[in-house]
Parts: sequence; structure tokens; C-alpha cells
Amino acid sequence: MAEVSGEHPVVLFDGVCNVCNRAVNFIIDRDPEGTFRFASLQSEAGRAMVQGFGRTIPQGDPETIVVVDRSRLYEQSDAMLRIARHMRGAWPLLTALLVVPRPLRDVLYRWAAARRYKWFGKSDTCRVPTQELRARFLE
Repeated sequence: MAEVSGEHPVVLFDGVCNVCNRAVNFIIDRDPEGTFRFASLQSEAGRAMVQGFGRTIPQGDPETIVVVDRSRLYEQSDAMLRIARHMRGAWPLLTALLVVPRPLRDVLYRWAAARRYKWFGKSDTCRVPTQELRARFLE
């Protein structure tokens, strides 16, 4: 499993959320240099990273995606835009949405997040990376 270092942004995702797992695959497919590291919010590594910022993961299902990048924690729409910033292709253009006030962006994010299990389902277990990707996932 991967080591945590400040040079790689870390995406903390809901490991049992099918849309979150698809999002991780989407990011991996657009990150051939291996910039991102990943951990589920349910893992010890994920919880420890969030707690390192004085935050906790609520009991039950996580409500947000989290990105730790350059010693800062980003959540909700900020996290999504931070991910887009590092991806190849036209995805960094999405950072233009930062001009939209965060409360407005986050309303849309929370609306979709509240429905993700209904729309895409939920797994019984967290994602297990393939052998090739194992080095990019934190324990």
C-alpha cells in the first residue's frame, strides 16, 4: 500500500458507494502519471487523515468526498474541483466554477450526494484495488 506524502493529493472516498468507486476509476483513468493517492473514508488511513485536521467522519455513511492536497483539506464541491485541477485533458477548465460561491456549489453537491445510493446503489464492502493499483491506495 502507498505511503502518505505531501507531494501527492489524496482522495478520500466513501468505499461502499458505487458512484464513488466509479469516480475513483474515472480519476485513475485520467491520471496516468499516478499523481493521486486514494483511501476510503472508512479505512484507518482515511479516518486518521481527517482527524489530523481536527475533523471526524460522522457515524454511518460518509456524506462527502475529501481531498487532502498541499497540507489542506477540501470537501464537497471544493474537493471535486481540486481533483479536476490535477487531471489531464480539459478537466482543469472546471476550476472556473470557483467563481460560483461555495454555498451555491455545495447545495448542488449535497443534493446529489444525498441521492447517490438511491441512484447508483451501495456495496457491502469497501473497494479492493487491483494488484497494479495497490501502490496508490493507503491502508
